[in-house]
This record gives sequence, C-alpha cells and structure tokens, in this order.
Amino acid sequence: MAGRALTGVAVLALSPVAGLAALAGTAMVAGEPVAFAVAGLAVFAWVFLLGLLLCVPRPRPAWGRRLRAGAVLAVEGMVVWQVSSATLTSTPGSTTQGPGPGSAQGPGAGVPAEVAGQREWRLPTGSRLAYVRVAPKRVTRPEPVVFLHGGPGVGDLAGDAAFFGRLAAAGFQVYVYDQLGAGRSARLADPAGYGLDRDVADLEAIRRAVRAERLNLVARDHGARLAAAYLADHPDRVSRAVLLSPAGLAPGRAADRSVAAAFPLGPGRWPDPRTLAVSTLLQVDPRAAHAFAGDRGLDAHLTLTLRRRPADPCLERPGQAGTPGHGGYVALAGRPVPGSLRSDLARVTAPVLIVKGACDTQSWSAAGEYRRALPEARLAYVGDGATASGHGNAHLGVLRAFLTDGDVPAYEGDGPPPGYRGPA
Repeated sequence: MAGRALTGVAVLALSPVAGLAALAGTAMVAGEPVAFAVAGLAVFAWVFLLGLLLCVPRPRPAWGRRLRAGAVLAVEGMVVWQVSSATLTSTPGSTTQGPGPGSAQGPGAGVPAEVAGQREWRLPTGSRLAYVRVAPKRVTRPEPVVFLHGGPGVGDLAGDAAFFGRLAAAGFQVYVYDQLGAGRSARLADPAGYGLDRDVADLEAIRRAVRAERLNLVARDHGARLAAAYLADHPDRVSRAVLLSPAGLAPGRAADRSVAAAFPLGPGRWPDPRTLAVSTLLQVDPRAAHAFAGDRGLDAHLTLTLRRRPADPCLERPGQAGTPGHGGYVALAGRPVPGSLRSDLARVTAPVLIVKGACDTQSWSAAGEYRRALPEARLAYVGDGATASGHGNAHLGVLRAFLTDGDVPAYEGDGPPPGYRGPA
C-alpha cells in the first residue's frame, strides 16, 4: 500500500509535466490554440486522475468504493477546473492581441497615457520605440547619455526619465527609451525576433537618429548585457559606459533575479499554469505562444504578477513594479548572451564604470565578470543611500563624476565589503 501511495504521489507530481509535453507536442502539429490547449489539459486531467486513484486505497465494501469514487472525482473536478481556468483565462483588463503577423505591433493594453515629453523613433530596423529626451539649457557635451533599462522587459519611462534626466544639468542631452517589446514601444508579431542582436541594431540606429558620433551609455541589470554587446560590436561608438548592478555575462543565461523572482512564479510562489504554458510554447514555437496569449494579455499578466509579489527593498524601487506596459514575451524569453561576447570585450578601450550598491539584486560575481572582461573597467561601491535600482542621490553623484571627468574612487577588493546585502 505504501509503495502504491508513493507511486501515486509521483504520478501526481508528473501530471503537469505530462500536460505541458502534450501541449508542446500538439502545438508542433496543430496551429490552433484551442487544439493544443485542450490536448494539454486533457492529458493533465487523465494523469492526475490516475495519480489520485493510486493514492487512495480501494476499499472492499461497495459503499466504500462509491465513496472513494465520489471523493476522487470531486478532487479531480476541482483541480482540473482551477488549472483550466488559470491556463485559459487572460488577466483582467487585458484584451486580445493586436494586428496579425507582419511588422511591429503597437504597445500592449494597460499602457498608461503618454509621459511628459514622450516621442517615438521609427528606426530603419523596423522598430518603433517610445522615448523621452531631456535637454539642458545649453548643450556643452556633444556625446549624449542613453539609458538602457533592465528586466528584461521591465522599464519605467517616466521614472527613469525623471531621475537620469537630472544628468542634463551637466550639459548632456539625455535619452531614455523603452526597448523593443517593452513599455510603450512596439511589439513583434513573432516573439522569436527579440534578442540581443535586434537590441544592438536598434541602439546603433538610435545613435544615427540622434546624430551623435559617440554615446555615453548608462545601463541597469539586463541593460548591461545590451551595453556590453553594443560595446563589442561598436567599440569606437561609445565614449563612456556605466553598468549599474549588471546582470552576468554567463553564456545562455536567460533570466535575471528581478523578473525571475516573480515571473514565471506567480502570487503565493506556486507555478502559474498560464505562464508555464506560454513558457513551454516559446521553447517549441514562439508563434504558437503568441497565438495562445497575445501581447496585451501577457503584458498585463506580468504587470499584475509584479504588483502582487512580496515587497523586497532590494528588488526594485517603490512604484516601478506596478508600472503597466511591461514586456511579457521579452521577460519570458530573456536575453541569453553569446559565448563569444566575453572574448569580444577584450578589444574595448572605452572607460567603463561598474557600480554596485549595498542593496543589490545582481550577484557580486556578475560584476566581477565585467571587471575581468573589459580592459578599462573599474568598480565603484556605493554604500549609504544606495538603492538596488540605482535611483539614489549617491548613485547620481557617482554617475555625474564619471561621465564628466572620470574621477571616481575605485573599489579594489575582490569580494563584497561589510554591509553588502546582495547575493554573492
């Protein structure tokens, strides 16, 4: 009996895996979302029922068998109903996807009204990117500052423009934009089109659009990967770069703690069936994932999930987690880095400042990867007043000092100092 019960528990645990496998397998041969969704849920229901029957012993009396059957069917019905509802129901407030396959789509549902000064780049790459330009009274520094948000797919155009726009007081033009697939920028009909190569091409097109010979890059967590990839491809087009709490350079790493802490794990820390389904479909057929859950639904789903996650002062600054318009597909797909990126950075001669704060979301070892890969990189540690998102006055002072004259005290230690509260 004990062996039968253990087998039943194992079968119950495998039922979601079986359902996801059926979902993916059917999606590879059937393009209709209804077909592969029903197939996945049917296999899950059948395997879950088998697990329940193995777990509950079969009594000898007839009335006992009837009672067992009723209890098993009640549990089966409740669980299957909950999983089916969570898998098939879009987030409240979301709508169906926008225009069909083709070029970039408009921003997802739930996007707030335009922020002050919002404009749009229509780039030769085909991307349509929302941005804000903050200009000084008189431009005294010809190389503008361009901010690269993190996530991936988690931006805050209004908040980032308000904070990093303060660098305009030093004579810089400051540009803050939502990367493709995030915030108020356009979405792609095929999620497979997202990636570092596309982001780098967009950033180079931005440099040409603003008619700058070189750029000053300020990047946060995932944005540091984009900055590194751009440095590797266009080393002569960067004047200086600042990497705030950078995500690591490990090849194939696809998710950052800032997003992975809440997505695809939903409220209550249990796997979210809808997100797991989309994640699985993205691995086998991105277009099938897009047909199953359009941009608007997945964007709203990510925003709601981030709002509900437990408060963590080392994760994001207050307010950003609730900003509508996050990029759901960009967040799920992540941004794996190519294996050659680390060696390509050895040719970069531009000065790079890596900034770590006392309250940090990314690991200390990730900062070390950039420090070793970039010949002209140095590390600065910001203790008192530091925030994980890099939105403190201490961070702003370090940024301004490095971008204007480069005089920033370097942290020489290999390990984190006392008082550091981030991951090792």
